Amino acid sequence: MKQEWHPDPEPIETNDIATVAAGTVAWAVALVVLLIFRPAAEQSWWIWTCVAGVVLGLMGLWYVHRRASRS
Repeated sequence: MKQEWHPDPEPIETNDIATVAAGTVAWAVALVVLLIFRPAAEQSWWIWTCVAGVVLGLMGLWYVHRRASRS
């Protein structure tokens, strides 16, 4: 059975800076919570995961801001 062809939808306009900032804030909140409630020693990798999330989020903010300013 042959399906009818439909054109591709238009791309959705998003606020990339707000999206990346929200993710970075979420990682930062998780980091603060973990620093307050200190996980067991064998679970300390959670803290480093949050640190990596914050650092990569900041790099993402820099990149998205730079890309937006070029447009």
